[in-house]
Amino acid sequence: STASATFRAISMDFEQARFNMVEQQIRPWEVLDPIVLDLLFTVRREEFVPAAHRALAFADLEIPLGDGEAMWAPKLEARVLQELQLRPGESVLEIGTGSGYFSALLASLAGRVTSVEIRERLALEAVARLARSGFDNVEVVTGDGARGWGKATYDAIVLTGSTPVLHDAFLGQLNPGGRVFAIVGDAPAMTARMHRWTAPGSRTVVSLFETVVKPLANAPAPVRFEF
Repeated sequence: STASATFRAISMDFEQARFNMVEQQIRPWEVLDPIVLDLLFTVRREEFVPAAHRALAFADLEIPLGDGEAMWAPKLEARVLQELQLRPGESVLEIGTGSGYFSALLASLAGRVTSVEIRERLALEAVARLARSGFDNVEVVTGDGARGWGKATYDAIVLTGSTPVLHDAFLGQLNPGGRVFAIVGDAPAMTARMHRWTAPGSRTVVSLFETVVKPLANAPAPVRFEF
């Protein structure tokens, strides 16, 4: 039937677009970890993109989610996932659920993910998408995580919005050997950084790359000195 032929054509277009995304956007950004690259083929990004923007699911841009929020560009998602080096069984805290797609990528590699989303509509939509895609190891909660979340500790923490300064609470929520990924600074100069727990009370910070991402709602501002 024409309907099934059309469906097949659309599916093939998505597969071609997915392949092009990996080859043209993601590999050139030094994302070469085969585990991460394989995941981009198995977790279907188009299932997490708002219906109105589905044709853009694999484009090299941020996709709007409404309420001023957006999905990261695919190469940023892949690069951060590679930098985190998640292992099976690890616990992850994600601040800013957005569409739920990055939560799904995290959950594919780690043991369990707690994801905090300040906008209730986005949280509910992400829960539905994650359930449809079979992810039962992600807990999405509605709340403000810009200054840490709850009392639990985690192996990895990811802030999907930028923050002028990284709140100390996150470093206190790391397990031994844990790491925090955050994009720190103010536009137009923001730096993606990985903070790693090295010993009680001490950490290393590595600057990874420059980028610009919308700040988290209620992100802490640096103390301005007044003279």
